[in-house]
Amino acid sequence: MFLVRVAVDVTPNNEFDGHPIDKLIAEATELHNVWSRQIATSQTLSEAVAEYRRRYKRQPPPHFDKWYDYATSRNSLIIDDFDSMYEDLLPFWAFEPDDLRAHTREILSDPWNEVAEVAIRSGSAEIGESLVPTHRWMVAGAIEMMKDFIGWLPDMDLALNINDESRVAVPHEVLQNYRKIGAAAGRSNSIAKDNSWSTNRAQSWESEEEPRRMFEDASFTNTFYNYGSTSCPPESPARRRHIWDHRTLCTTCYNPHSIGPFLRNWTLSASPCHQPDLANLHGFYLSPGAFKTAHQPLPVFSQSKAHGYADLLYPSPWNYMDKVRYDPSPADDAGENARPDPPFSEKKNTLFWRGATSEGVSIVGTWKGMARQRLVHLANNHTSNIPILLPNPSNTLKQKYQFLSPKKIKSHPYLQNTTMDIAIVDKIVRCRDNCPPQEAEFGLVPPIEFQEHWRYRYLMDMDGAGFSGRFLPFLQSHSLVFKTALFREWYDTRITAWRHFVPIDLRLHGLWSTLAYFAGGGKDGDGSAGRVKEAEAIAEQGREWVGKVLRKEDMEIYFFRLLLEWGRLTDDRRDEIGFEMLGV
Repeated sequence: MFLVRVAVDVTPNNEFDGHPIDKLIAEATELHNVWSRQIATSQTLSEAVAEYRRRYKRQPPPHFDKWYDYATSRNSLIIDDFDSMYEDLLPFWAFEPDDLRAHTREILSDPWNEVAEVAIRSGSAEIGESLVPTHRWMVAGAIEMMKDFIGWLPDMDLALNINDESRVAVPHEVLQNYRKIGAAAGRSNSIAKDNSWSTNRAQSWESEEEPRRMFEDASFTNTFYNYGSTSCPPESPARRRHIWDHRTLCTTCYNPHSIGPFLRNWTLSASPCHQPDLANLHGFYLSPGAFKTAHQPLPVFSQSKAHGYADLLYPSPWNYMDKVRYDPSPADDAGENARPDPPFSEKKNTLFWRGATSEGVSIVGTWKGMARQRLVHLANNHTSNIPILLPNPSNTLKQKYQFLSPKKIKSHPYLQNTTMDIAIVDKIVRCRDNCPPQEAEFGLVPPIEFQEHWRYRYLMDMDGAGFSGRFLPFLQSHSLVFKTALFREWYDTRITAWRHFVPIDLRLHGLWSTLAYFAGGGKDGDGSAGRVKEAEAIAEQGREWVGKVLRKEDMEIYFFRLLLEWGRLTDDRRDEIGFEMLGV
């Protein structure tokens, strides 16, 4: 049985005066405005230093002035708010610099650990010899990202995760202790700071480590209880409760972050702590394909991570190197192979997705809980009634849940031309002995050329074994992005759900109601009476904002600052070095 639950909480009379999404869009606008007002209050270097000290209770790292010049010369809108970076680094302040260097060398000592080495020496970087050729582009991309500022970095070694999956799952009690120690370490004091690195940095990274396997291999097993929820408080539902009933929607699991089926708090929705049912709702928890993880805070740099993991996030080389890019044909190209990005009104009134079964490895039926497979089933093969919030036929000023069969959805006056085009491409992968059942369940279709996505008003984005590499190109288009995701990336705090994209709960129980809000109604259900203007506004707000805060320059700026911070953390004189301006 598929784990697609579409029950909802409703009022006693099943009727609403207004649509919840109206409220969510208004809230998102206010949240975005509040956040935007504090991202760059500093107008000068001295103000940026003072703001850094106010936020993080320590001096900036050495060469912070060079970072400031780099950021301002590239017109960065964000100068002050790097709180997520601070949170990532905080537990590592609990360790001595030589411990961090030793842990890095241990991680890099054995190719089995599946991390890549980047050795920075005298202003240049080299890739470690043991890197498998299939992932060389990834590490080369990271080095390319730092080429314009590498001269200001100290000699050091970095351990980059070459797997999609998260690597560092530290138990809650241990992690909180490290965070407490880290918060007290490195605080500003009266000692004058030296704006330079220690002179013996290269030598301090040299060691002859015996190969050591630093991670536990739990691939192809359910990882939720031993890893995914281990960072949650002991009293949390994720630590105290198992969901055995897979037929019933766990309303207490999504209520804390939602209004009914509509996701309200994108950040909170990533936390497993109040959601024990996530154990069976994503391939990363059900049966990951490459899961080598540690319970101690090892310094691993990853492109994304699930909530609670302690990996150090850095901007993805996948995005930086344009492995998938937004590259539509010119609007005036009338050629046979033209793939333009037309105005929103000229796009198909369809929610579109194409993808592979790459989220996790299917073993003994676990594919039925994986988000990608559940999406395709919901769109094409679902048989039970689906509650959809629609205008009340007897009073169109009010909204009312209507329980519709898939057949009635297609014929409903409000929805008859509102469609989902959702399919798995090519063949079933990562399926072991579970291939035939999935082939029977899903109608496979040929792959498409990526630029064909722009034909559709609504694009579904889902992560797989790790983050989605399509999300940024989707946001750059004139289409509206619907996104469901377990993984978070370096830029998560920079974009706002309902302002720049439409968030969808991993349970998918609100997907039809959300699509109906934007795409339903009008003449013959063509969407013209739905919130088409609101849909286009969010699409354009996302497109505009991404062009301001998620540029390649922004990736470089973030990485530059992160590596200055990491350079300080691994310096034996870290309490003596830093950037200081007299009088600040």
